[in-house]
Amino acid sequence: MACPICARETDPRYRPFCSKRCADIDLAKWLTGSYAIPSEEPPEDEADLPDPPRQ
Repeated sequence: MACPICARETDPRYRPFCSKRCADIDLAKWLTGSYAIPSEEPPEDEADLPDPPRQ
């Protein structure tokens, strides 16, 4: 199995990645929003969102 970031052979400790570095790169992509699931829905407008509950 190849690492999805750099295509090297995977390491069982970091599977499906080859190293902690590649695992961290993948995590950073998720956290910054680089990965996204395509959607046909229009983006939500803040005016359309319900008010948050009051405490």
